Amino acid sequence: MQILVNNEPRETQVHTLTDLLRELGLEAAVVATAVNGSFVPVGRRPTVELQEADRVEVLAPMQGG
Repeated sequence: MQILVNNEPRETQVHTLTDLLRELGLEAAVVATAVNGSFVPVGRRPTVELQEADRVEVLAPMQGG
């Protein structure tokens, strides 16, 4: 299926947001996630089923000052 990850097209066969993070090598990273503009907390990621044309955002926290 074709989805967008951080506005970049990506072909994937995974079914859940957790699986996508694993595929991206981010399963252990501290990141914020959203699907189609809606925030997805860590505990819900395994149950969020991805669909064709979904827009996924993966954001890492920034440090600075």
